[in-house]
Amino acid sequence: MANSILHQDAATSTTQSQSAERIRRLVWKLAIATLLLMAVGSATRVMNAGLACPDWPLCYGELVPTAQMNFQVFLEWFHRLDAAAIGCGAIGLAGLSWWDRRVLPAWLPWASTFALGLIIFQGVLGGLTVTELLRFDIVTAHLGCALLFFITLLAIGVSLMPYRAIGTVGKLPWVGLSAAILVYLQSILGGLVGSQWALHQCFGAGQLCLVMNSHIAGVVPASLATLALVFLSWRTPALHPTLRQLANWAGGLLVWQIALGVATFRLHLQVEPLTVAHQATGAALLGVLVAFSALALRDRAEIFEFYERRSEAS
Repeated sequence: MANSILHQDAATSTTQSQSAERIRRLVWKLAIATLLLMAVGSATRVMNAGLACPDWPLCYGELVPTAQMNFQVFLEWFHRLDAAAIGCGAIGLAGLSWWDRRVLPAWLPWASTFALGLIIFQGVLGGLTVTELLRFDIVTAHLGCALLFFITLLAIGVSLMPYRAIGTVGKLPWVGLSAAILVYLQSILGGLVGSQWALHQCFGAGQLCLVMNSHIAGVVPASLATLALVFLSWRTPALHPTLRQLANWAGGLLVWQIALGVATFRLHLQVEPLTVAHQATGAALLGVLVAFSALALRDRAEIFEFYERRSEAS
């Protein structure tokens, strides 16, 4: 009898582990595809290819517009193709989460459904971007929703990682979360600068300088919060190696992002790959900060649960 119960427990644990691993692999693939999608979307904008396909959801009324295909049309067409693939992946993620909900964490189906809702809304914004002829507020909201979907995937993936809490994070989760919020807002400001071509207009006719200067000023709080996270991580004894590595990545990406931003500003957005790299690095920095915060919060919660169980047992 005891052996039968142990066997059932082991089988349940194996099923749960396999389901979580399958979903985690899918989440990481979707996150990488989303980062690529945002990079291609940035390239589409800076190459003036946002309306290369004048209709939506098809392109020149076709699934593959071979007759009209050029570099600009390809950028916009591939952007939509990647988005459609991610949408299918998000449907699969939600479906798997609900199908295996009995052996998965209770929050996972709801988090997957939230991610699916974001990608559906993202698709609606993508269509409006074309039909409303690249209206700046819709373009900026399109970027903001993509970033939310990206960090939601990262939070899910990090929460499903094999991880053993140490309990030395202290206030680091809140520092990381503050840095992530500031970087997200800075990314939205950057998207607003791009969608309104504020840099060109500020240099040219003196208009929209407020948008441009707000983005420049926003570098300071976002950078200070990220540097504080890196510094406190270095000063924290016995910090989990994964958290320390994420903090180091955040510091490296911050330095690279500032360098790209300065170069982009000085060259007046004339070097398209530089602009794309600037926006992609900003998204990567945001992702690392969210991953750090989610993992640090998980460390804190697991240690709290451990001491709770210990006190109940005693």
